[in-house]
Amino acid sequence: MRVDLDSAGEELQALPRFQQAAGHARRLFFLALGSGVLAALLFLLAILIGLFAADSPWLPLLCNNAAAMLLLAAAAQSAWRVDAWRAAVLGQPASPFARWFGAREQSDETTPVDTLSAYDRFLDGIGRGLRTLLQRIGVGALWLAGLALAALLMIRAGWNLALPATALGQSAYVGAGLLLLVAFGLLVLERHFASNSEAQWPEAAGLAPLLRMVIAVQLLSIPGLLFASAESVWPERLLVLIGLLPAAVALELILRALLSVFSPQRARLEPRLVGESLVAGQLRWPPRPLEFLQDELQQRFGIDLRQIWAFSFMRRAFLPVAALVALIGWLLSGIHEIPLDGRGIYERFGKPETVLQPGLHAGLPWPFGRVIAVENGTVHELATSGDASVADLLAPAEGPAPEAANRLWDASHASEKSQVIASEAGGKQSFQVVNMDVRFVYRIGLSDAAALAATYNSADVPALIRSTASRVLVHDFASRTLDEVLSGQRQALADDIGKAVQADLARLNSGVEILATVVEAIHPPAGAANAYHAVQAAQITAQALISRERGKASEQTNEAQLAASVAVDKANADARENTAAAQAAELRFGAERKAWQDAGQAFLLEQYFDRLGQALGNAPALVIDHRLGAAEAPTLDLRSFAAPIDPARQPAAR
Repeated sequence: MRVDLDSAGEELQALPRFQQAAGHARRLFFLALGSGVLAALLFLLAILIGLFAADSPWLPLLCNNAAAMLLLAAAAQSAWRVDAWRAAVLGQPASPFARWFGAREQSDETTPVDTLSAYDRFLDGIGRGLRTLLQRIGVGALWLAGLALAALLMIRAGWNLALPATALGQSAYVGAGLLLLVAFGLLVLERHFASNSEAQWPEAAGLAPLLRMVIAVQLLSIPGLLFASAESVWPERLLVLIGLLPAAVALELILRALLSVFSPQRARLEPRLVGESLVAGQLRWPPRPLEFLQDELQQRFGIDLRQIWAFSFMRRAFLPVAALVALIGWLLSGIHEIPLDGRGIYERFGKPETVLQPGLHAGLPWPFGRVIAVENGTVHELATSGDASVADLLAPAEGPAPEAANRLWDASHASEKSQVIASEAGGKQSFQVVNMDVRFVYRIGLSDAAALAATYNSADVPALIRSTASRVLVHDFASRTLDEVLSGQRQALADDIGKAVQADLARLNSGVEILATVVEAIHPPAGAANAYHAVQAAQITAQALISRERGKASEQTNEAQLAASVAVDKANADARENTAAAQAAELRFGAERKAWQDAGQAFLLEQYFDRLGQALGNAPALVIDHRLGAAEAPTLDLRSFAAPIDPARQPAAR
């Protein structure tokens, strides 16, 4: 029952909790101080270990124990404020800090406000308002929420479920001994708190569950230390998962501190303990999760759930009803639903009976009958390299191209696999290394036999395909050279590889169907790409020089042949012309001779005039008929042919 100073009188000194309030407050003060200092030291040690060995099991162990001690300190300071209030009511000192704060408050009250400036009065008003608000909310609630939040951060700092298995050696036994020693001391303190009655020390009953929580964290940490080895990882997982207990208590304390804001503190009314934990209160045997609710309902509203007939009947009928519900649920485990995109293999007493198609199917309940899910036409893509099992992330349309789109020879890709192929250098057999990215598109066969074979004949279908493909690639490329691989048709190569892999999988009765084989890239290793480019460039240059010289030789041969042909043709043409000219002269001579024989002197005269006309073809000449004078020869006027002659002034010939 809470005490109101306005209605209470001198009888407060007769109450046991007020008589021993000062002693209780000093114990709680030292408990809170010691727990906080120990939590700080443990967390500091965890920070030092995390700097040098982030994967050490000591990190979560120290963080969880530090968080548990800090929660104990938070609850102890909350209980200390209640006992400090009782001690202050009786005028007894609770701690040196309480005397110091009291003297400070007195000095602040004696300060005259009129002597302060306007700015100082403004700051003083803000300070008084904040102090009033803190008094109404309660400083203890703020400290409780802050320390609980710090405990959550400690647990988060040590949370790591990916810790590797580690052998701790002799240090594990030393740590387990220290935990046992501290747990024994806290157990003695818990028994001391539990032995106090509610009238003598009400806060002891609220602090005992927090002590049991700390003891539980320490005792659960001991198996994780003693059984830690390099072969098993469950001790490390246990050391990490222990943090769930103090995390749940910390969340509850934060919630209680937030809800305490709606019940403001009054200076004249006895405060209530906020730092209680219902989660920590369940750490007893037998656990009674509803007892707290029953007590609160009975104390606050006068409702006793134990006297209600309906609840009594529910408690008596709970076990039969729960057993009936469990039986019905067990029988319903024989109803199986197969989705539209899947199939199922029904096993009765461990023996496969049939392949179930999509829909609802009834069978024996678990574990007498069960259904194993099987894919129904789902298409997968698998690379020969194990690192390519992770799908490439989609690249934005406006962003840079993804790494998977880089097919340059000087870049290494996680999905590529190195392969040794045959080669010949200098007439000697050798080998070369080539990188290739070969992908298989496959699915589980659509028949029932394929589903059974894929489920029972192979434990890991992708691993089976990858190992089979590796064997086929080694056998196939053993008879190929680098030039054949790089210059050959990829589609033909992919078809050959796919047929060989499908044949091996069919011989193994794996139930896998290869839909397509894609050869993404084939090239030399990234380190040898530049050297191979240089060899290719030298070969191309040599072939270009040979082709250029052959072209020049052909050009010169053709030019010589053309010149010889032109010379022969010209000689033949000249001979033909000379022969034709001789034949024409012979014909002309024969014609003139025949004409002379027929015409006589007239032909000679005609020839004379013809030659004369040809000789004087460009000169003006006057021809006078010689018959004008029968006794005289023709007369020619050759005066105009005397030099100088002006061709522009010469008249036209008539």
